[in-house]
Amino acid sequence: MDFLTDQRFAGIKPFHTKVWLSSPTMHGDEQKWVDEAIRTNWVSTVGTNINEIEKQMAEYIGCKYAVALSAGTAALHLAIKLAGEKLYGQACPNHGTLEGKKVFCSDCTFDASINPVGYENGKAVFIDTEYDTWNMSPGALEKAFELYPDVRLVVVTHLYGTPGKMEEIKRIADQHDALIVEDAAESLGAKYKINGKWVETGTLGQYSCISFNGNKIITGSAGGMFLTDSQEDADKVRKWSTQSREAAPWYQHKEIGYNYRMSNIIAGIIRGQLPYLQEHMNQKRAIWERYETGLKDLPVKMNPWDREKSAPNFWLSCLIINENAMAPTVRGEQDYLYKSESGKSSPSEILDAIAAFNAEGRPIWKPMHMQPIYRTNAFVTIEGTGVDVGADIFRRGLCLPSDNKMTVEQQNIVIDIIHRCFR
Repeated sequence: MDFLTDQRFAGIKPFHTKVWLSSPTMHGDEQKWVDEAIRTNWVSTVGTNINEIEKQMAEYIGCKYAVALSAGTAALHLAIKLAGEKLYGQACPNHGTLEGKKVFCSDCTFDASINPVGYENGKAVFIDTEYDTWNMSPGALEKAFELYPDVRLVVVTHLYGTPGKMEEIKRIADQHDALIVEDAAESLGAKYKINGKWVETGTLGQYSCISFNGNKIITGSAGGMFLTDSQEDADKVRKWSTQSREAAPWYQHKEIGYNYRMSNIIAGIIRGQLPYLQEHMNQKRAIWERYETGLKDLPVKMNPWDREKSAPNFWLSCLIINENAMAPTVRGEQDYLYKSESGKSSPSEILDAIAAFNAEGRPIWKPMHMQPIYRTNAFVTIEGTGVDVGADIFRRGLCLPSDNKMTVEQQNIVIDIIHRCFR
């Protein structure tokens, strides 16, 4: 379909510069700390920038220790490896700490949340999503423990910066003596109210992780952090991340290690970004609220959140189309087809339309149980509902342009394009 010649979109011109889904927002302070690292010749995996961001991030989040790593995925891997070692003991060099063990995992997420289970030779069991927050369903988690009572590890993701129902999830995990690895990669700055107290995401698991990937709320272009209240665990992860070198005058190793430590240059970018975290969150929330207001007359809803127990960071603004307003659409493994109908639309049509005018959106994360690599893994829904919630959100939902450099005028044009998709 040629949206530029479609009469529904008459009068709209493509953006001169691309409106991104979520791109890095630099302020200039980043250069100061990067230059200092270069000037002082601390450009490897040690230096003042690393020390400072570990200290500042631990203070901000409210945990005792933060370990700066090369990526959020690295943080997740070492968190899951550590949890496996705590539960099942140290593994042999050619085996993972989760070998032969099942792990309950969020289903609607990016596969970086799940792959570390495989790195450690574990088997992910996917827990269905719930509509209230688009995160792991506590009801499905309870059902999973009935089916697999021996499971001792749960990996929970906060989708698109919105906290999951952690009070219920933690209660269920505690009842079964299970540990939680909290994937807060997308939710830095988001808060959750638990036991009457507001806390940051990143403090809600025995082991927690955040990401500074290029599209996150603040960025180092790469990087991540492992978060904990245990000095022993922080020291272990720091050691693993530097190839598990022992305190000997030569290279000596007692266990497998990794080259996962953050560079002092990347840490310098993050150091310059940290003071702007709240500003970025305010901008992201304003974008979400403008979408909510601008689309309220359409048969759609914005991605939801618990307004009593959570304060998202609004990293990405998303919408879901009402069932009765879904135009015919079908997706294959790598392609898709849809039909335009008056008064209806589909995620693919909306994404194609905004792309035609030089704006970037994205489908909702395809649930893990639908991925070819994980289709033989177990998947647990709430018994008796007959609903695959994650698949339904994927079918009807999409991520909207959410870049905090997008102007109000540009966002209004995106909103106008979405309206015209329903004509």
